[in-house]
Amino acid sequence: MIKSMTGFGRGETSEGSRKFTVEMKGVNHRYLDVNIRMPKKLNFFDSAIRTLLKKYVARGKVDIFVTYEDLSENQVSLKYNETLAKEYLSYFRKMEESFGLDYDVRVSTVARCPEVLTMEEQTADEEELWIGLKGALEEALNQFAGTRETEGRNLKEDIIGKLNGMLEKVAYIEKRSPEIIAEYRRKLEDKVRELLEDAQIDEGRLAAEVVIFADKICTDEEVVRLKSHIAHMKETFAAEESGIGRKLDFIAQEMNREANTILSKANDIEVSNYAIDLKTEIEKVREQIQNIE
Repeated sequence: MIKSMTGFGRGETSEGSRKFTVEMKGVNHRYLDVNIRMPKKLNFFDSAIRTLLKKYVARGKVDIFVTYEDLSENQVSLKYNETLAKEYLSYFRKMEESFGLDYDVRVSTVARCPEVLTMEEQTADEEELWIGLKGALEEALNQFAGTRETEGRNLKEDIIGKLNGMLEKVAYIEKRSPEIIAEYRRKLEDKVRELLEDAQIDEGRLAAEVVIFADKICTDEEVVRLKSHIAHMKETFAAEESGIGRKLDFIAQEMNREANTILSKANDIEVSNYAIDLKTEIEKVREQIQNIE
């Protein structure tokens, strides 16, 4: 399946008082680059999230945002440190004796002393947390994968259309090449006749000049290779294999190389224009390929 690296997904699970929301978005990148933002209490799931993600994504920059809500009333508890309270009272007694002060200590006084009463967050069951988080994550990943596949199909159709257009331009260049040589021969004959007037033209010398010119502007090899690269790219798309982005990019580079050579050899304005159009289309294809996983 052809996949784009651009996509978006969202998942949400609610169980009892707990609610998990996962949002993710992806853009193109040379490798797999994952950035996860989530509450600190879920940080120990970082490795598990990355492992699950790799089942769906092979390449691209992926940002994952995790939101966790716990609306239960028992998520925190009050802790009383009796040992510490006794120690405070002991010191209060010593202060009374040492400084001749009235012992006016009340319960509220001791309760305000540091660490006597503390709020402690209840530790959630790790397995239960992962079940909720995994559900939201898988929902987001499935949606994410779906948008990437849809975008991948659109990219494939557009690129195939561009490749067919390239073949038409290559066919014109292939057809035009012998016409250029014939036109060159006619112009050369006219020029020689003009210079020699009634003298007989040396057909052998004329033929040799035409051969030299034809060899100089010959793009047969480049045309054959370019057609082969286009066919190869279409076959790669038809195979519907995943992770073909790098391969397609390499083929596009080779296509661009052949188009450059054709342009450099062009000795005809029409061939030059078609070669420039080829390069433009190849560059568009390369830009789109950058988004394919």
